[in-house]
Amino acid sequence: MIREEGDARHYCPNENGCPTQIKGRIQHFISRKAMNIDGLGAETVDLLVEEGLISNVADLYDLTFDQIFNLERMAEKSANNLLKGLKESNNVPFSKVLFGLGIRFVGETVAKKLAKEYKNIDALMQADFDALIAVDEIGDRIANSILQYFEEPKHQELINRLKKVGLQFEIKEKEGASNLFEGKSFVVSGVFTNFSRNELKELIETNGGKNVSSISKKTSCVVAGDKMGPAKLKKATDLGIEILSENDFIALLNEK
Repeated sequence: MIREEGDARHYCPNENGCPTQIKGRIQHFISRKAMNIDGLGAETVDLLVEEGLISNVADLYDLTFDQIFNLERMAEKSANNLLKGLKESNNVPFSKVLFGLGIRFVGETVAKKLAKEYKNIDALMQADFDALIAVDEIGDRIANSILQYFEEPKHQELINRLKKVGLQFEIKEKEGASNLFEGKSFVVSGVFTNFSRNELKELIETNGGKNVSSISKKTSCVVAGDKMGPAKLKKATDLGIEILSENDFIALLNEK
């Protein structure tokens, strides 16, 4: 294990031969904030690696029903669910795919900024140091990490394989996109009639806003549905944060 200057944690430099590293990268890729692949958890990843069926994330997409079904404690339904989850991951947006690659220092927020700035993986791969540090919140350390990642032939090959199976490596411009909520942060809480919470959050981001999980002085608005927790509602009221009903939110969208 080593720790580079400026790092808070030690890490293992043997990323290709260390089973823990291999499993960790794949588990990161399938995690909820990245590809969120239904039917695939840490235990199954461990088994797949230990059985020699996968050694990187692209190998997941080459798995067959028989290979999965023959794993210990794997039922037919579970095997089918895993294959279905992998197929449906083709719909995961570019920013989450980019985050899922596990580029050092590229967290969820940085991945979103890079996806928004460059629109597709090819443009990002061609960006030089000066172009990268010109992006908001991208400093020297992140820029160098990105450059080093894309310089590696094995990473280029990995991305090409993931492209071939249909993963999203470019932003699909969404109809109705705007900067209506630029600079504003939202908390979405409760149960809604016309939209799910995830759909509301997507509308917020499509129109330039940011979703946050908890209410603070920095929160701009709360979109409040039925069964919103009374403690959360009181905190928003006490802080003087604007509280929007679902209909209020829809009316705002219709004004743009």
